[in-house]
Amino acid sequence: MMATKELEKLRGNLDRVDRRLVEILDERLQAVAGIARLKAEGLPFLRDHERESELLSRVEGWARELGIDEFRTQEIFRELIAMSLKAQEEALLKRDRAQQSVESAHRVVFQGVDGSYSHIAARKYFAAQASQIEFVGRSTFAAALEEAETGGAGYAFLPIENTTAGSINETYDLLRSTELQIVGEEILQVRHCLAAHADVEVDALLKILSHPQALQQCSRFLRSLEGVEAIAFEDTAAAARAVGEAGDPTQAAIASEEAAELAGLEVIARNIADQEENWTRFVVISAIEMELDHRIPAKTSLVFTTRHRHGALARCLDILAEHDLNLSKLESRPVPRRPWEYLFYVDFEGAAASEEAPLAIAELRRDCPYLKVLGSYPARTTAAGAVDRM
Repeated sequence: MMATKELEKLRGNLDRVDRRLVEILDERLQAVAGIARLKAEGLPFLRDHERESELLSRVEGWARELGIDEFRTQEIFRELIAMSLKAQEEALLKRDRAQQSVESAHRVVFQGVDGSYSHIAARKYFAAQASQIEFVGRSTFAAALEEAETGGAGYAFLPIENTTAGSINETYDLLRSTELQIVGEEILQVRHCLAAHADVEVDALLKILSHPQALQQCSRFLRSLEGVEAIAFEDTAAAARAVGEAGDPTQAAIASEEAAELAGLEVIARNIADQEENWTRFVVISAIEMELDHRIPAKTSLVFTTRHRHGALARCLDILAEHDLNLSKLESRPVPRRPWEYLFYVDFEGAAASEEAPLAIAELRRDCPYLKVLGSYPARTTAAGAVDRM
């Protein structure tokens, strides 16, 4: 009885400390907002890498003095830096001004259900505006994009690339056919878990449900289970929900921890993917115009075709190089209904409105039968724009 009371007292103290931590975080973000205002008024830079390194060194020293975990303390502060950069970036983008004129700007549509990786990544991207955003799941990529196209949502949020599965071709095809633009990107580390009903042992499982890519990414783990059937499902979070609703202790789902919690399941195995470093890149697609401040590290995405002649692609790449535009991605895709002809998807560092990019794009248009600018947006996957550790 005494131990229980002592535990309650300690937990009460912990709750008060946690509350103070959140209040201090709010105080820090208010200071960041002041810095963002100064930068918006004319300071020539967004990010100070030297100051970030100095801060992390100080944090390491403080942790060492207090005898706490130096590595994890630094990781927490890396997340604080990322949060601060996002807040400053939002101030420079002036996105709020554009959103005020669009009734549906508060709605973000993604493929899947709550707890899916798309939902988690969308919440991460829009974290600075979380209190004003409504996240809406749809069954397909096309349905999500269509809602943004018809004005039912301000933004569609779709996966476009995975570090283990490669490019997501459906998203690229949709981008080519829509009039909307890419206005942002986000990356998320995918952490697959095995979720089942409470007190279920792995040995008791007969069926495991998940999205086909998740099943493929966890193939080594699945092969280690004897007599278990892997069943493809339209979405990882939907698979978790189905297992939760079925109430069958012989079923489990591969999904995120968030999806497991929402479905009322327990995580019975963590980090089950074949590759530990499993990241997905998402794009934010919208009709809402965004003012891209020159201090924000940017990326521009294009799709084009070349003339059927020797060295045509090399000539296009030379044009980008001559204008000092650094490629971060080059990929070919077959042209639909035209065998042996190809579309080339290119990402280069820098904004489409920068000094050199318009000249390069104009030159490419003269050489390419077809060229479309898919968008110019703040970068998350370039050395200058990265805030996540990969």
